Amino acid sequence: MGAQNGKDLLIKVDLTGDGQFETLAGLRATRISFNAEQVDVTTLESQGGWRELLAGAGVKSASISGSGVFKDAGTDERARQIFFDGETPDFQVIIPDFGTVEGAFQVTSVEYAGAYNGEATYELSMASAGALQFTATPVA
Repeated sequence: MGAQNGKDLLIKVDLTGDGQFETLAGLRATRISFNAEQVDVTTLESQGGWRELLAGAGVKSASISGSGVFKDAGTDERARQIFFDGETPDFQVIIPDFGTVEGAFQVTSVEYAGAYNGEATYELSMASAGALQFTATPVA
């Protein structure tokens, strides 16, 4: 994967539950991270005293965060609704020249800020709420 424009990393939300995803408007910065817990099975008999991990046993999770400006009433309203209703709708994260991650996420925090001489901004944080699907971008 070569250098990419940061604006091409998109976070999309299923607005109505029908599989139609729409980009969360106004985001300027986005981030996704993947985690897998380790399960240590080291014993006194472990070869050379090296730590041993149990393959595939840890809990996997993903988190998404983004920040930006208010731009689209529909997606702004949907993000607020998801948070206050405690919903876990499907989201898509488009990672340029890598692939698409799709699955249920819960909005875990929403922050609003603004200065008297600047635009109002917001920040979202989301945590995975189930299994995620990854679809690789076809190599050209």
